[in-house]
Formats: sequence, structure tokens, C-alpha cells
Amino acid sequence: MKLTAAALVGLGLFAAPAFAQDMPDLAGREIVVVTENAYPPLQFLDKDGKAIGWEYDAMAEIAKRLNAMVKYENISWDAMIPAVSEGQFDMGMTGITIKDDRKEKVDFSEPYMRSEMLMIVRGDETRFTDAASFAAIPELLVSAQPGTSPFYAAIYNILDGNEENPRVIKFETFGAGLEALKAGDVDLTLSDSTAANGYVAASNGGLKIIGEPLASEDFGFIFPKGSDLVAPMNAAIAAMKADGTMDSLNQKWFVDYKMGE
Repeated sequence: MKLTAAALVGLGLFAAPAFAQDMPDLAGREIVVVTENAYPPLQFLDKDGKAIGWEYDAMAEIAKRLNAMVKYENISWDAMIPAVSEGQFDMGMTGITIKDDRKEKVDFSEPYMRSEMLMIVRGDETRFTDAASFAAIPELLVSAQPGTSPFYAAIYNILDGNEENPRVIKFETFGAGLEALKAGDVDLTLSDSTAANGYVAASNGGLKIIGEPLASEDFGFIFPKGSDLVAPMNAAIAAMKADGTMDSLNQKWFVDYKMGE
């Protein structure tokens, strides 16, 4: 996978060098984190072009606890895992599902979030109500971003296991696929619950969730193999789970925050 300089956009966000006594001290070390900024509410650009989201807030807190500084870069999803694997960045974040095949290329942190795969349709959809009834109507289409958990869920949990199935319409970003659903160009979009519930809530009835969750998945940060950052990150994640910080972030971004405002 080629990575060009034009693919990277520096965002330069830094955290204050305060740290808890029971945390590893990284002594002000700079950590270069790459992300996609296309997966709300985990990380995305607001209406003013500012990079915000659950993961940004989490990383700011982690950096404070570990006495580190964070610098952000931006890259496409399909180039992210190869780039981190090659050591071009210290760490990657974009709601990355922890999977065994990915562990062959990168190291993962402990899970910071568990989510479920949900089916999103237009609010007036009546032709199907679950995965089986969608699969039974051959002219119906589902949008997906290649290489992502929603793509594989569409192929293996809904359709026939053929990754070239023409019923899966591929888009470069999740947002493009969601817009295609709204426009009627596709009939179904899959997303983990972290994003699906927020989009549905912000749609004023234009979208809804149908059927049962297709699968659950754990999200983790990724690192080059053998990275010495994994253990400190895990320590910070564990402490934030224990003291309620993760719950507060979930409340802020999955309940209180209104996407599109």
C-alpha cells in the first residue's frame, strides 16, 4: 500500500504534561497518532473543520495521565494499518476492530470500547425488517467501506460470503455510503452502534435501525509490532475505565452530543 505525502494532513494537537502518580511517566514524549477523521462520533471534523470526537477526548486524557504530547496526522482508512505496521506513525485510531488477522500486522491496546453492528435504513423503509428479509430481495443494495467490519458483516452475516457480490456498493468513506442511503442509491448501511445511534437520533426520522445486532466487536488503538507504548496505553485505559472517565466520554459523545449541530 503506497503512502504519499499528500495523503497526510498535520493537525498538531497537544496535551498538557500532567500525570497521575500511579501511571507510567513518558517524560513529555511526543506520540504521533494517525486517524481518518471520518467516523463520527469517534473522530471527525465539525462544521468549522475542527477535529473532534470521543477518541480525541480520550487521547487528550491519556496523554495527560502519561505525561506525553500528542501530534495528529490524517490518512485514509485503507492505508492506516499498513502505515502503522511500517512504523510511519506511533499509533493509529479510528474505531479499529480488534481482529486476529490484524494482530499479525500491528499490536493492539486492550479494548477501550465494545460495540454492536447495526442495520441502518431510511425511516420509511418497509420492504425488509432484518438481515434475512434483506437478503431475500435480490435487487436491494448495501453500502460498505472495503476492509471494514461493516463490509465483512454485509458479506458474511447477510449475504453469501462472496466478497465481490455486486449487491455490496463500495464507498471510500462511511459518510459517502450513508449519503447514498439517504439519497436512495442503496437500501442499507451497516455501522457499529457508536455511530449508528447518533446518526439515527440526528436524522429527525429520516433513518432508523432494524433487526437484531449482527455481531459485537471490540475497538482498540493500534501500534507497530513490539511498540513500547502498548503497556502505558493499557494502564491509562484501565484507570479511565475504573474511575468512570470512559463512562463520562460515552455520555458526552453518544448521548448528549447531537451530530450535525
